Amino acid sequence: MSRPAAVAGPPSTTASTTSTRTYALLILALINLVNYLDRYIVTVALPYIQRDFQLDNTQAGMLGSFFMVVFMLASPISGFLGDRMPRRYLVAAGVLLWSLATGASGLAASFTALMVARACVGIGEAGYGAVAPSIISDLYPREQRTRVLSFFYIAIPVGAAAGYGLGGWLSEAYSWHMAFFVGGVPGLVLGVMALFMPEPERGAMDGPEAQKKLPFLEGLRGLGRNDAFWWTTAGYTLMTFAIGGLAFWLPSFLVNERGLVADKAGFLSGAVTAVAGLSGTVVGGALGDKMDRRQPGGGLRLSGVGLLIAAPLMYFSVQVGSLGFMFALVFLAQFFLFLNSGPINAAIVNAVPPAFRAFAMGLNVLFIHMLGDALSPTAIGKLADMRSLGFAIEVNAVPVILGGLALLMASKAFQRQNA
Repeated sequence: MSRPAAVAGPPSTTASTTSTRTYALLILALINLVNYLDRYIVTVALPYIQRDFQLDNTQAGMLGSFFMVVFMLASPISGFLGDRMPRRYLVAAGVLLWSLATGASGLAASFTALMVARACVGIGEAGYGAVAPSIISDLYPREQRTRVLSFFYIAIPVGAAAGYGLGGWLSEAYSWHMAFFVGGVPGLVLGVMALFMPEPERGAMDGPEAQKKLPFLEGLRGLGRNDAFWWTTAGYTLMTFAIGGLAFWLPSFLVNERGLVADKAGFLSGAVTAVAGLSGTVVGGALGDKMDRRQPGGGLRLSGVGLLIAAPLMYFSVQVGSLGFMFALVFLAQFFLFLNSGPINAAIVNAVPPAFRAFAMGLNVLFIHMLGDALSPTAIGKLADMRSLGFAIEVNAVPVILGGLALLMASKAFQRQNA
């Protein structure tokens, strides 16, 4: 398993038609958008939740960390099931569960009840997040995957922006409870629509040899020797730590240290994240495919350079006095961070056999969250209690640098794997 399965002949005749695979990609992308909308509603509603439940920053950070702990632990289980049963059923069940749990978050009358509801959101999102990229990889050929996965991951900045904007407006105009009620509705519709997606044969776009079943223990041994997978996961983990911490605390930083009201902080954070994330993801998808065609691991090299550029931009963004200049630096930092969405995830699915992709993605999700954004909201909250949120965000640039170096190592490992 140290090498991806070779393409032997044309794609399988069981591959879905253009219309059905476009439907599947669109539904999965919309679900991903709602996924991040639900996640980011809580970040901009956080000042109101803190006020109602009398929480300090460390306790508030635990709300994000607990969600991530549950999500990451459930993801490998979801990935294991996704390699063995129809994936569209896992997707539909996961979306319906997290949407109902999002609505239930608005009913929480205590911090404990809210934590339980967010845990259920994490379980539902795990049922979707680990298997969706494997479905897409079986719908589109390898030479298109970076662009297609970039389209799928465009939903991250757009969904985050929608969560920021919707959560800020509803929390300010009505209450944080209403923000959760409204946020849970779209997923109920999309969960039903997911039942009608095509279920592509595993490895359908990688040739007949790639469609062979792989015993779990054999796949696990091969994954343990797969340097490209582990270096990519290390870089992705460090990036996730930084992005998760920044996204969770940016609205609170704007409210508490720059004096903005919650709805304006949510709107500005969302607008910058949407434009920077959308443009960065699209550019990363196009450039990643071109660089991968020139040399294996080219997209990972692009990702590593992007993180090395983003780190100083993140550091200086909270030091400048001008709000406009600050957002300009935040925009550039997020552009270079989101440059990586397509190339990193394409590298993961291309580095492992098709019969093991869902589990590999689930294991990747476990590590990027266990050592990434499951820790960073609480860690940054603790650092903010000791010094300030601005100082905590400055320190948050360090894992971005380390992540860039790890992805450059991943690029070299991918070249060796495909030599």
